[in-house]
Amino acid sequence: MDAKAMYRLSYGLFVLTARGDGSGVSDNGCIINTAQQVTTDPNQITIAVNKANYTHDLIMKNRQFNVSILSEAAGFDLFTRFGFQTGREHDKFAGFEGNFERSKNGIVYVTSGTNAFISADVVSTVDLGTHTLFISRVSDMDVLDEKTPSATYAYYQSNIKPRQQAPKKSAKTKTVWRCRICGYIYEGDELPADFICPVCKHGASDFERVEIEA
Repeated sequence: MDAKAMYRLSYGLFVLTARGDGSGVSDNGCIINTAQQVTTDPNQITIAVNKANYTHDLIMKNRQFNVSILSEAAGFDLFTRFGFQTGREHDKFAGFEGNFERSKNGIVYVTSGTNAFISADVVSTVDLGTHTLFISRVSDMDVLDEKTPSATYAYYQSNIKPRQQAPKKSAKTKTVWRCRICGYIYEGDELPADFICPVCKHGASDFERVEIEA
């Protein structure tokens, strides 16, 4: 069985945002690739969110969220802001003024590097172990950019994510494990089978063994 077959599935990329829990952070968001429409009447979408994400807890509490659809105009800085740090420790919207607005539900949506947003209310949930599947009814939506295509996961890998520089031939190298999703480096001879990336929350199957400059 070749696990790489999973990479042939087509994914979009989104900033999932939710209202804060009242403890000081008013807004939070994270990167997901699991939003899709499942019915048109009523208009419903699903999202699957890792339970380790702070945004997951906020949606479980408040039962509402926004999905901002990332476009091919998105820069890597958006992924760094919303994907490579936790909202439990950082205000992800600090210094981001002018790049987001609020929808009718009071939750922010991202206007920079996106082409549309969708607001939804949670109808039901399904426990998927590491993730929760939120089945939700659309309450509002709008197109922000008519011209720029939505960014797929494949486009992110080829055009947005910085390319890893090959080590110089004369440089001393070492073998490490690198996350194919976010680039996190795990140092060690063997990667534990149950290892979870602390940055993007993907498992050991999404790591590759590579050589980098020591």
